[in-house]
Amino acid sequence: MFKTSMLAAALSAAVAAPSTYAADQKPRSSQSEAASLAALRAEISSMKQAYEQRLQALELRLQQAETAAQARVDAQATPGNANLASSAAPVPAQSVERADTASAVPSAPLAASASAAAIAPAGNLFNPAISMILAGTLQNLRQDPQQYALQGFIPSGGEVGPGKRGFNLGESELTFAANIDPQFAGQLTLAFSPENEAAVEEAYIRTRALENGVKLKAGRMLSGIGYMNGQHAHTWDFVDAPLAYQAMLGGQYKTDGVQATWLAPLDQYLEVGVEAGNGAGFPGNERNRNGAGAVAVFAHLGDDLGASTSYRAGLSYLRTAAQQRSFADAGLEHSFSGRSAMWMADAVLKWAPNGNATRTNLKLQGEYFRRSENGSLDVASADAEPLASAYNSVQSGWYLQSVYQFMPNWRAGLRYDRLNSGTPRIGLIDSGALDWSSLAILQPYRATRQSLMLDYSPSEFSRLRLQFARDQSRAGVNDNQIFLQYIMSLGTHAAHAF
Repeated sequence: MFKTSMLAAALSAAVAAPSTYAADQKPRSSQSEAASLAALRAEISSMKQAYEQRLQALELRLQQAETAAQARVDAQATPGNANLASSAAPVPAQSVERADTASAVPSAPLAASASAAAIAPAGNLFNPAISMILAGTLQNLRQDPQQYALQGFIPSGGEVGPGKRGFNLGESELTFAANIDPQFAGQLTLAFSPENEAAVEEAYIRTRALENGVKLKAGRMLSGIGYMNGQHAHTWDFVDAPLAYQAMLGGQYKTDGVQATWLAPLDQYLEVGVEAGNGAGFPGNERNRNGAGAVAVFAHLGDDLGASTSYRAGLSYLRTAAQQRSFADAGLEHSFSGRSAMWMADAVLKWAPNGNATRTNLKLQGEYFRRSENGSLDVASADAEPLASAYNSVQSGWYLQSVYQFMPNWRAGLRYDRLNSGTPRIGLIDSGALDWSSLAILQPYRATRQSLMLDYSPSEFSRLRLQFARDQSRAGVNDNQIFLQYIMSLGTHAAHAF
């Protein structure tokens, strides 16, 4: 349309020019008129060529801009985020979650900014962006961490407890992310433990060009259930995971499998997802079977509430199973086999005056877990063969936290954790064949913990945090815990989700 209009204008000028010239000037010879017409034709040809070149240049710029914009769209759209919606450049190495906390409220409706969320690292669209996270802690623990246990819950063997006393190198992460071609992108995140062990945290491919809001992901990934589960540890607002995550997911649930999400074409943010995986992660375990060992579904809804507030709420369900999932208690090895099903509800509310979170902002966040397990429990004894017993339990846990940025670079936070182990039905104990001393770790208990933190971020690349916690995860034991943590970010990485 633009090209046709420009050519019509040029031709109109060409037609009008000779008649005007003839009316205002004295008659000339036919030779002079022919020369004038030739000059006009040459001028029109030059104009057409110039306009063609300009149009081609504009079309090329438009194509490049569309390609770059598509490259920045992440596979998993998130609710509105002022920083994400306005950022055209990559955010430095996870930005130690400044891209999240500094953007509590979107400047446009959540659905409008969802397509720009989680901006992918750019620069060169098909060469990997590389980032490194360096972390460490100094820990002062009143109680011996080697005796730590979450009373009333079958131990997961995962990332549970405060860790070791003294100086500790935290988990370092190395991430490679890039577009593969116009249809696919990929990411690899390697985690290096303080014990000099390397593990694959995430390694997946994802689609970039499917229509109707559908996205697919395949490989090893942090599950989309809940709110915190899909976030890497260095983006958390506190040093450690809530007790509910530790007790029921072993710290964090990841799976090898496939994930499909759908972003609804609404003014509000609505995302629905389903996952099928091998089920090797707690509360499941490796079972040497074909097909899917675990299935998860989740839905997230978000929107703006005026110019200063936004929210996101979610509901998730995880179903998996375990086969001889072993755990130790008092030096004896027991094991559980059976089904595990869990519901999770999460909600996040963010506030910043008129959407400007650079100076002050507030975030309220909470999650609730309810898990039921049914199956058999093999109970070991020191002088006999293991005894088989029926096992049924319904357990719950929740946490609620608030983080307030009271001035640029400074934040304070408060978190409360609570677990309810319920009263598990264990056949051998119900029948009187055994008493609770044989399974002391599973004796009912309600654990609590209160945590207070203060952190300072000199820039987007660094954060220093001081945290105090009063942990009552063990019956009759109070553990006062002090953490001093650093998190340093190198390289480029996608901005954080809402």
